[in-house]
Amino acid sequence: MKPFATSLVAAVSLCTAAAAHASPSSGDAWDWLIAPYGWAASVGTDIRTNTPPSTSSNDVAFDDLIDKIDGAFMVRAEGQGDKFGVFADFTYLGLADDNDRRGFHSETDFDTRLIDVAMVWSPDPDRFNGLETFAGARVLDVDYTTTLTPDNPAFPTVILDANDTMVDVLLGIRYTTRFDEKWGMTLRGDGSWGDTDGTWNASILGQYHMTHGSFAFGYRYMDLGFEPGADSVSVQLHGPIIGYAFRF
Repeated sequence: MKPFATSLVAAVSLCTAAAAHASPSSGDAWDWLIAPYGWAASVGTDIRTNTPPSTSSNDVAFDDLIDKIDGAFMVRAEGQGDKFGVFADFTYLGLADDNDRRGFHSETDFDTRLIDVAMVWSPDPDRFNGLETFAGARVLDVDYTTTLTPDNPAFPTVILDANDTMVDVLLGIRYTTRFDEKWGMTLRGDGSWGDTDGTWNASILGQYHMTHGSFAFGYRYMDLGFEPGADSVSVQLHGPIIGYAFRF
């Protein structure tokens, strides 16, 4: 956890410093929101090992994951001035599972802590609205262990460990529009590159605006790729998302 904490503090400090120097041009106070949310994500995994040569793919729907979830916590915070803003998005997800496959038995434990921190450029005069671009860092802390036990005792048991903290450069784009005073929609797409093999994230959210906040609901897809040693692991998370953004 020490490398993860160091990377997290550095990334948050970077965005805090950027926010301090990116004062809104009109001198007005910034608008802030904090949004706890839930993500009913189904999980797909693709694993390739070199010794012994093997591949494994698995797709588990959210309904089947309920008894496999060790823990989950998700929250987002964002602030905006007239032209610039910052945000931080934290996700924790813990899963455990075991399966009997043709030729081997697998046991998997997956814990991931994911945080996005970024600076936002928002040229639209209406804050949290219009076309926006953002750049920052994506920190991915993964504890992933898969034990593959072959049915044939002539082959050894393979333990695939991916316990690492990876830091990527994050780039993305977001578009928010309001249909009327109550209803709106946000489209977001982004990718990150660096220590991972590349991550991709896309979402579509509808919003219902109230006096002091907004309900948000929609769908999110995320693909995470990384290489523990000479092997490779790809994890796909996708499913409906719902939350409430407190605005102040």
